[in-house]
Amino acid sequence: MEPPKKSGPPRRAGPGGPRRPFGSKPEPGSRPARPPFRKPRTGPTTPANPHPGRAAAAASGQSEPQRVAKLLARAGIASRREVERMIEDGRVTLNGEVVTTPATLLSSLRGVAVDGNPVAQPAPTRLFLFHKPSGCLTTERDPRGRATIYDRLPADLPRVMPIGRLDMTTEGLLLLTTDGEFKRQMELPATGVPRTYRARAFGDISQAQLEDLIHGVEIEGMRYGAINANLERRTGRNQWIEMTLTEGKNREVRRVLEHLGLEVSRLIRTSYGPFHLGELAPGAVEEVKEHDLNVFRKGLKNAKG
Repeated sequence: MEPPKKSGPPRRAGPGGPRRPFGSKPEPGSRPARPPFRKPRTGPTTPANPHPGRAAAAASGQSEPQRVAKLLARAGIASRREVERMIEDGRVTLNGEVVTTPATLLSSLRGVAVDGNPVAQPAPTRLFLFHKPSGCLTTERDPRGRATIYDRLPADLPRVMPIGRLDMTTEGLLLLTTDGEFKRQMELPATGVPRTYRARAFGDISQAQLEDLIHGVEIEGMRYGAINANLERRTGRNQWIEMTLTEGKNREVRRVLEHLGLEVSRLIRTSYGPFHLGELAPGAVEEVKEHDLNVFRKGLKNAKG
């Protein structure tokens, strides 16, 4: 006796069902056979219309091109924002032609000039620690003729740019670099490099109030992020407070302490990232070793990734 046959649709003969002879037409109402499965390509793809700058670099075997504003900042001409203003003013040329956009892609600075002066290829990044004294501005020049940090810097120092700013009456560690792109990276809030300050303030404050700053605070519509604050010592109603923050907004430390009812009489930045003021005398400059700078920059890239 034969076993009962199972009900249900018939099985297909192999993947995609039975195949028709080549050239034959499908029967009316039947489903056409599926094409064989092919895995999608996983290799690198080339854009159909690559940027002319990238295409030219690839054809000549040169390195990946970058924006001219970034290259000029990297060469120490100015910060990227200042370079963009130079381009808007028509001060940057390429082989005698005015560069009209900071997005122009170049593999090198060959043929680039600023104010008619050829730009040299960027040298290795250098970083200096400067003990900014009170009473000078963190700017290149002041319309009112007040003293700036450049009046206090040694004459043999290369062209440097300050990383961030310190108020006129704020003293302490100010980082100076020859690399405008590195300056920009350090100043971005997303980088999150910690800055530590010591403030001498007059008034009444408790450690518990200072610890609440770890949650951030909003002052007149401005939100300030987490601040790690500790009461170091107190003499009467004067106290020294240490504060570590990562945003570095304009006058942040002063505004936060004034919001707490304190009057700041002295403010010193003691560290920026792994770089410390230490025993550096006011007005003195000290260069960071190339190895230490490279280790720090590698850590910045890893943190960003």
